[in-house]
Formats: sequence, structure tokens, C-alpha cells
Amino acid sequence: MVGTVAQLWRHPIKSMLGEQVSEAEVTECGLAGDRRWAVVDQVTGKIASAKTPRLWRALLTCRGTAGPDGVVILGPGGRPLDDARLAEVVGRPVRLADTPPPGASLDRSKPDQVLARGLDAEVDADVVHFGSAAPSGTFFDFAPIHLLTTSTLRSVAALSPRTAIEVERYRPNIVVDTTGPGFPEHAWVGGDLRIGDEVVLRVIASTPRCAIPTLAHGELPRDTSALRVLAEHNRVPALPGRDPEPCAGVYAQVVVPGWVRPGDHVVVA
Repeated sequence: MVGTVAQLWRHPIKSMLGEQVSEAEVTECGLAGDRRWAVVDQVTGKIASAKTPRLWRALLTCRGTAGPDGVVILGPGGRPLDDARLAEVVGRPVRLADTPPPGASLDRSKPDQVLARGLDAEVDADVVHFGSAAPSGTFFDFAPIHLLTTSTLRSVAALSPRTAIEVERYRPNIVVDTTGPGFPEHAWVGGDLRIGDEVVLRVIASTPRCAIPTLAHGELPRDTSALRVLAEHNRVPALPGRDPEPCAGVYAQVVVPGWVRPGDHVVVA
């Protein structure tokens, strides 16, 4: 056994604050309701992402809450937002979408440049297209499940000037309670994990980190150490053949769907 499930999170609207859940159905499209919607820039047609903080960090002042009748956007102060009011918050014309537009993509600012130059600087960006390791028609950058260990969180906190780090900054789906030091989830890449009695996941890559963990998340303040610590202490190739980069957590695909709950054992399948 590598650990137990500590927390479950879903983020109904891409790049907005998420919600912790007491149990979750895992399908081939990830946790039910996760990244089910996204904000589309009406000018460029691209998906809005706080990976480009200069334009979209205000999305992290909003929270998406999923329910049986769809999703509700709660803005600063908890007030419900429609597309027009959301546009006022982010400062650009936008619309909420439940299906990626044809050729959907987003911009991912170079995180090292964001750290060096600040949130409002013009920096280089990579264009990220959807669906590389996720079912078509979804809003996942890469894969439908993101796992993170408590060992990683403790390691970042211990190396941070604040001696603390919030799990929300890394936006995982499944937080695995582990006892060892360091960043153990990287050793899972290439293997399968069984969670509880049903779910089997295939771990396919380490998770390279963008600028999002450093940003203010709702009432959480900006914290550059959420990326700086990884840049200094955990640069690894996310995939074979890639250059080392700051990583925390791993991406996985769903082999066998089912339900997961806190307390479920996580074992190598």
C-alpha cells in the first residue's frame, strides 16, 4: 500500500476555485463534474486559463459549484455571476462553454518568466491543445486525473519561507496521504494504482507546474514559493525525453471506473 485517500477535489469550471467533495464517481472523463465547463475568450476564441496570469488571474476570485441543474459561478463575495458579470470581473468579453470549440487551445505563460518579471509582464507562452491524453470533448490540459501526495505538500511547506502550503494551489483531484519524505508520486509513473475496491488508474506522467500555484486563490495570498521550491528542489522530466522542469503530483488515466472515498487504500495494482 502506498497510502490512503485523504481528500477529493473537483473544479467544475476550468481555472476557477474548486470544491472538496466527500465521495466521487470516477469515469473515463475523470471525477464526475470536474473541468466540465470552461470560460471562452470571445475575442480570441481561446480557453481562458490562469496559466496566463496577466489576463486571467481574476478567474481565481471565482468559484464554480456543480449541481443537478448545472453549474453556478460565484464571484468575489459569493455573488452569482452570469456571462456579463463575469466579463466585468475578468475585464474581457467571455462566455461559459460546456464543449470545447473546434481546435480549442489555451496559452500557458512560461512560469520561470512569470516569476522573474511579474504577473503583468508580457512573457513567452506555449500553446496547449486539448485531448492529448484525455477523452475528446473535455477541458483537461493533458489527462483526466491529477494525484498529489501529502509527502509532497509537507516537503514544499518545509522548504517554503512560510513553512506552509495550501493544497488548493496545486488543484489536485485525489490527495493521497503518504508517510515518507520527498516527492514519492514520481515513482508511480508507468504503473497502475488501485483505489478502494473498484478504481484502477494508470499513472502516465509527472505534473509540470505552471504559474497558477503562485497566484492568489480567493482569500489565499500570492505565494511564489509554491513554484520556487519546486524549481530549486524537484526538477524532473515530466515525460521521458523532456527537459527537467518543476513538478508536483502525477497525471493518470482511468483504466477501471468506480467510486472513491476518503480512507480508501491506494495500492500498486
